[in-house]
Amino acid sequence: MGYQSVADMLRTRVQKTPDREAFSFPTTNGTWDSINWQQTWDRTELIAGGLRALGVEDENRVAILCSTRVEWILIDLANMISAAATTTIYPSTTAEDSSYIIENSDSMLVFVENDAQAEKISSIRETIPNVIHLINIDGKGSDDGWVITLADLEEKGKAWLEENDINEIIDRITPDKLATLIYTSGTTGKPKGVELLHDCWLFTAEGMDEMGILGPDDKQFLWLPLSHSFGKVLEVIVIHLGIPTAVDGTVTKIIDNLAVVRPTFMGAAPRIFEKAYNKIVNGAKDAGGAKYKIFQFAVNVGREVSRLRQQGKRPSGLLALKFSIADKLVYSKIRARFGGKIRFFISGSAPLNREIAEFFDAAGLLILEGYGLTESSAAAFVNIPSTNKFGTVGRPLKGTEVRIDPDTGEIQFKSRGVMRGYYKRPDVTAETLVDGWLMTGDKGEIDEMGRLKITDRIKNLIKTSGGKYVAPAQLEGAFKAICPLVSQILVHGNNRNFCTALITLDADGVKMWASQNGLSSLSYAEITQHPKMKDEIKGYVDQLNKPLARYETIKEFAILDADFDVTTGELTPSMKVKRKVVEAKYKDVLDKFYADALASV
Repeated sequence: MGYQSVADMLRTRVQKTPDREAFSFPTTNGTWDSINWQQTWDRTELIAGGLRALGVEDENRVAILCSTRVEWILIDLANMISAAATTTIYPSTTAEDSSYIIENSDSMLVFVENDAQAEKISSIRETIPNVIHLINIDGKGSDDGWVITLADLEEKGKAWLEENDINEIIDRITPDKLATLIYTSGTTGKPKGVELLHDCWLFTAEGMDEMGILGPDDKQFLWLPLSHSFGKVLEVIVIHLGIPTAVDGTVTKIIDNLAVVRPTFMGAAPRIFEKAYNKIVNGAKDAGGAKYKIFQFAVNVGREVSRLRQQGKRPSGLLALKFSIADKLVYSKIRARFGGKIRFFISGSAPLNREIAEFFDAAGLLILEGYGLTESSAAAFVNIPSTNKFGTVGRPLKGTEVRIDPDTGEIQFKSRGVMRGYYKRPDVTAETLVDGWLMTGDKGEIDEMGRLKITDRIKNLIKTSGGKYVAPAQLEGAFKAICPLVSQILVHGNNRNFCTALITLDADGVKMWASQNGLSSLSYAEITQHPKMKDEIKGYVDQLNKPLARYETIKEFAILDADFDVTTGELTPSMKVKRKVVEAKYKDVLDKFYADALASV
């Protein structure tokens, strides 16, 4: 590619296709607007000039505390063309954790989305002395001038650009300069700042391009948190390839937006596919009668067809006829709901259950799983349509060396996409990067085609008191495919004599189930604890247990009366369950399972 930096990549894109659509976004009146690459550059340049006017110098950190929207991208690009580095902060991050990230990263400016976020950061002003200004995207400035508006910043940028040339700054940015500082979600302890260089993002762009699965005729819908490396890599690849991207981080509008935007691809975490799957299943159940029977027919036929496809075969004869009927009556309607143009989805950040993948594959909505860590700029392995295999995360990006530790089964790899290190944490860096090899902490194996299969997090493996190993993620994923009512499940049992589970339920699914069972007058919490619901969930747990070895089965479970949430501390901002936090919070519930079992002996 020959780029020296992401800033250079953006400048080259603008020169090549200035009038081509770059980004589209929703407006306040419910319509969508768009900007081309030249307009993207013009706005980005103004913001970058403003940063320089405020005293930002090479590799200074500038934080963004904002939901996914086009301004996030413009600010991030402005940071990079001004030679600064972006510190990413999830909008849901608490004031205390925001203070830690801002202070630890030495960020000197913080972009906030609105007055509420400005107020949150203003409340910790004394703990972040390095911050000279907050820049408020949607809201107002402050009387003392510490908070200024984005419009104010752009005015400063306009004046700076009259005397200076941003291209002179871009020309001196080399691949080894810091571009992004992403703080890991921190399922345990304080988050660590992952230093990602311009070259890390150039490597991922090159690698995705080499796979040949995306091109300028594609269109992306981007909703993923841009504070997360998965969202960020999808920002970079569209600059390299010139792919138009519709941007809206409103999670509740994802499906509705797909129908309007009609993209050809989208990245998502498995939770989105699980929720969509559950909604479809619950909707079919609610319709009842012949409609539900037709749906069940379509699911069974579709699964058979998907498994044939995975063997490189196509349905024929009676199966082909059945599938044609299933597609017309069920699957074509699902495709239309997703916009009708999807070529594939890309799934990452957690394992996707195979049965859910097969369901969407039957509907003509292929889900390609990928794998990477924040420490590897997200993209390290990705399936492609021609060699896709469910249950794997594909082959490594070109230029990636991979090995499996013969003793522990740990996946280890090295590439230009791997981080420089953890900011101010040489001790942890030395443990995680060994001679350039990234110690992932994940257990896996490589198949005959070079595709990687993830078994589990090594630290998450359960070892029962009987000495048997259980992979909780596999059980959790399998249960999500079986039970359309589940939101989260945590399988527990390390050093215990059997496995148990904590289960939370999806609010929409609970509401629909309650109406079907004459319990609509009850609250969510009351429904979760109702005997009928416990019997319902027990049926799904029994179904999960049937094919399992005895030591893997869930002997006891509890349905919790509230879902896990970021604000209550059970989930990371990227929606991963904090196992230790949940196990500590519900220790009494878990302990009771084993005390009761002992008492019954």
